[in-house]
Amino acid sequence: MDLEVKGIAASPTSQAQPFSGRKKLLQQGQTSKSWAIQNPRLPVVPPLDLQSLIDSDEEEQDITPENLPAPTSKYKLKYQQYETEMKEGYKQYSQRNAEKTKSKIMQQSPRNKIDDKCVQGEEALIDTLTTLDRKALLQQGYAEIPYNAQRSTRRSDAEIVAAERKKQTVAEQVITDHLSRIRTHSTLTENMLSHKVQFDGRIISRNGRDACRELIGFFFIHDQSLTIYEYRQFGKNRTNVLPFIQKNIYSHQCGRRKGKQYQLGDFYVGGNLTFLSSDHPRLPESIKENKLLILRITNIDQIALYSLKTDSVEHEDDITSQEANDRLVLEAVQDVLKEQLLKRGVRILTGLGKYLKQLDKEGTGLLDKAAVKQALQEFHLQVSEDALESAWQVLEGHAGGKADYGEFTRAVIGEMNEYRKSFVRKAFMKLDFNKTGCVPLTDIRKCYCAKKHPQVISGHSTEEEIKLSFLETLKGACSKSDEVSYGEFEDYYEGLSIGIVNDEDFVNIVRTPWGI
Repeated sequence: MDLEVKGIAASPTSQAQPFSGRKKLLQQGQTSKSWAIQNPRLPVVPPLDLQSLIDSDEEEQDITPENLPAPTSKYKLKYQQYETEMKEGYKQYSQRNAEKTKSKIMQQSPRNKIDDKCVQGEEALIDTLTTLDRKALLQQGYAEIPYNAQRSTRRSDAEIVAAERKKQTVAEQVITDHLSRIRTHSTLTENMLSHKVQFDGRIISRNGRDACRELIGFFFIHDQSLTIYEYRQFGKNRTNVLPFIQKNIYSHQCGRRKGKQYQLGDFYVGGNLTFLSSDHPRLPESIKENKLLILRITNIDQIALYSLKTDSVEHEDDITSQEANDRLVLEAVQDVLKEQLLKRGVRILTGLGKYLKQLDKEGTGLLDKAAVKQALQEFHLQVSEDALESAWQVLEGHAGGKADYGEFTRAVIGEMNEYRKSFVRKAFMKLDFNKTGCVPLTDIRKCYCAKKHPQVISGHSTEEEIKLSFLETLKGACSKSDEVSYGEFEDYYEGLSIGIVNDEDFVNIVRTPWGI
């Protein structure tokens, strides 16, 4: 018998298929009841009446019940509050949208022509953005990438384990070296050597090979001595630990504390240790070219430092208050300049570094106040005469009225913290696999990856466009057309760092394109 459902004829073949399946299941031992449960019969689908879905004025009138009681005063008050909040919220939302639109227009507007002659008697700042400024700001887009906590935790855990293993290797080598040397003529024991503070350090230098050296130091409490070792890794498994600064008692070589012996209070993250290069003949030739070797403490064993500080007492002196005043002077200048560098930091800092190097005809790294003032004016960085004079008095540490212009730039403009700088160094060390201190632009082009840039993901830009914008702004920092030095690479990210408030946002900007 032929069946017909909603105009569809059932053929004998279509009718036989379900029953043949049922017969096969019954042969396998399944009951008719179980087959019915597994294959329920489809219910009859009623025809869809689209006209019933159309709203009508009559239905809307029926929705509202009749004879509703009048709203109470309490309800009226709540409704008025709600209405006020909604209006205020919409007003704020409109203002934010207007500000965003205005800022976009400002960024997209063409750069105004700059008059070469400074306007006398005015501290006017030309803050229009150039094409290079806008291209540099594209790098800040990586900060918008969602933070992957799980991946970041796994990566940081692995880095912590590797760093701890490295420190343990160096510490064991230090104990072995010193015990083997002093056991024959001294009563010093391993227990006395264990009372120490361990710290990581880096050399403040624009030379890539020296700036990327991995240094681990120790300050011993029993005799106020210190030593610094260099950790070297060759490939994945080969490592070497060598003395860099021999164990001895040392003193400050510049600044307010010049001539004073190092104490426990001198060791903190961001603190500088200075040594005379001539006192260490085994130092690399590139370091001995400079009179002073300056080491920056990048990390320190806080637990050991705290426990040792509670046991020892160090009295504050007049130098401490003088150093505090010096910091206030420099911070005041930094606040003025950072406002001027907010969105054009990359172009200004990279250009300023090249300009100061050109003024340094003798290659000593030292310039007088007039030359530094000329450089600031060249890049339209406005600093009052009194503020510049105060900063110069703080930093002038050489005969002949000259100062280290690299140190001066870091002091008056400021620099990124050691946490941020550690990732910049990691990125450069990954690129500079030959340890030459310079990276060819062809290698940078190969290694830079823009796949995860928000504008690439959204389709507004291609990977090649983002990559070219980065290379164009980086080339502006280079003194050579085909390679980038560590100092130039650092200047680029130093300028980019000024506009980034959050540390993790900056780390994302460095990590994402370089895959570190």
